[in-house]
Order: sequence, then structure tokens, then C-alpha cells
Amino acid sequence: MGEPALKHKHLKLDQRKIDFAKRYFGARSEREAIDKALALLMEDEHLVKAMKPLKGILKGDKQPWPYQ
Repeated sequence: MGEPALKHKHLKLDQRKIDFAKRYFGARSEREAIDKALALLMEDEHLVKAMKPLKGILKGDKQPWPYQ
């Protein structure tokens, strides 16, 4: 993937969500928590795309697609 494209951003975010992410990921900083949350979202998207060809093939698959 190469070097990440880091950009300076000034955002207004919900502090409760940031605090939760810090605890959830065991992050030392808000930036680390947000970065881990975004990386997890990207990984989830990759998994959903990889599993898409299996839609309807899995027996007993009653879950709506994409899996939530």
C-alpha cells in the first residue's frame, strides 16, 4: 500500500465516541483510537467484499446481506 497519505484535519467529534474508542482499542491517544477505528472499518469492507461471492451459498443463511 505504500506510505499513508496523512493530512491535517480539524473536526468536531462526539467526545463520548472517542472515549469509547480509546477504551475499546486500549489506545493511548485520541488520534490512535480514531485511526484504529477507521482501519477496522476498512478491514470490514474488505471482508464483506471477499465474502460477497458466497451470498446465498451458505446453508441456513438467514442473515440479511451485507452482514451487520
